[in-house]
Amino acid sequence: PRTDSFAGGDLQGIIDHIDHIAELGANCLYLTPIFQSPSNHKYDTTNYSKVDPHFGDEKLARKLVDECHARGIRVVLDAVFNHSGHMFFAFQDVVARGAESPYVDWFNIDSLPVKIQPRPNYETFSVDIWTMPKLRTDNPEVQEYLLGVAEHWTRELDIDGWRLDVADEVDPVFWRAFRKRVRAIKPDMLVLGEVHHDATAFLRGDQFDSVMNYLWRRACLDYFAHRKSGTSHFAHDLLLVRTRYKRSVTYALWNLLGSHDKERILTKCGGDVSREMLAVLFQFTYVGAPYIYYGDEIGMEGPNDPGCRASMIWDRTRWNVRLLEHYRALAALRRDKPALRRGDVMALMADGPRSPLVFARWDDQSCMIVALNNTDGPATVDMNVIRQGMARNIALKQRAGGRADLVFALAPGKVGVTCTGSLLNLPAMGGAVLEIN
Repeated sequence: PRTDSFAGGDLQGIIDHIDHIAELGANCLYLTPIFQSPSNHKYDTTNYSKVDPHFGDEKLARKLVDECHARGIRVVLDAVFNHSGHMFFAFQDVVARGAESPYVDWFNIDSLPVKIQPRPNYETFSVDIWTMPKLRTDNPEVQEYLLGVAEHWTRELDIDGWRLDVADEVDPVFWRAFRKRVRAIKPDMLVLGEVHHDATAFLRGDQFDSVMNYLWRRACLDYFAHRKSGTSHFAHDLLLVRTRYKRSVTYALWNLLGSHDKERILTKCGGDVSREMLAVLFQFTYVGAPYIYYGDEIGMEGPNDPGCRASMIWDRTRWNVRLLEHYRALAALRRDKPALRRGDVMALMADGPRSPLVFARWDDQSCMIVALNNTDGPATVDMNVIRQGMARNIALKQRAGGRADLVFALAPGKVGVTCTGSLLNLPAMGGAVLEIN
């Protein structure tokens, strides 16, 4: 497909299938850009003040938000403020009037007149993508214009958050003003950035609440999909990611396995559904907010952009129903067990490259033990060893002697999860969640 290939998806289509999203257990819906643009990806904005006619109009966008709110689902929109589209009014004014344009300082232009061949003579998103001229977000006029855009849609659509595209390339002064202005309208507005590397500088309380957790994703892919790292190395990677940020931030991170910018998780797993299921079990029981890219829950595959952006498959005969039920069951478990959402975390077994990964999640009410076997053969967890590890932690010591009840089991093959005496037996690529009472 080209960037001007369209499949017909729109906001009404999301409304028509909103029950699928609700039944999946989602409580937040993030949409990539919905504002007017000539492309299918919509990251080259032409008009920030208009919902793209491909998708519908402002009235339909508000209806979608209302339908989501009625189901307890919050809505996050995409803010593309690092760059505009080539047909954006301000850039076109510079193209037409050159140095006489009042918008000439809105962009980093090397020389006039504006040229796109043999390469653009202005700064763009990425490298020489002429359709996306980079905005000078350090310019007060640009800042005020974009802040007005954010305020308008926050009020008019009653959205609950903004995901900030290419956030690390935008002036941080602007993001500080952005946070203040949208929070003045809605005090609990989520401000979340797209940052692919260490985002510590953005997460000090004056810019973002969270980021898309690509560092966590890389660690998971190396362990579950590529199987390049062993259990001890994976546990070390997780600890590094978790300790970069404040505790409050860690619990708000969007833990993603797939996204519109990356190869789909099942493709990364070489088509092995068992690997995806084990990774998802970890995703839903670990610290942070599980992020599902549409279609991953039914087994869609796809290489990097544009392959990962194929249309959602609505033909249910093509769905992997077992995978879908796996997602639904884990969402229900996470919703039912607050310790899996807000509890502390501690590794209890991760002492070798092929050993099971076992960790605890606990709060004042309950304690959950998660055990994962990321190998092609069966594995055994000695619960006495796990209880000894719990006893060494002040907060877990009093629970170490409690009864362990199996509340979730993953067994991709014919052999199931069993508990024999003090031994927890896990099949290949299997996992279990136990509650200690």
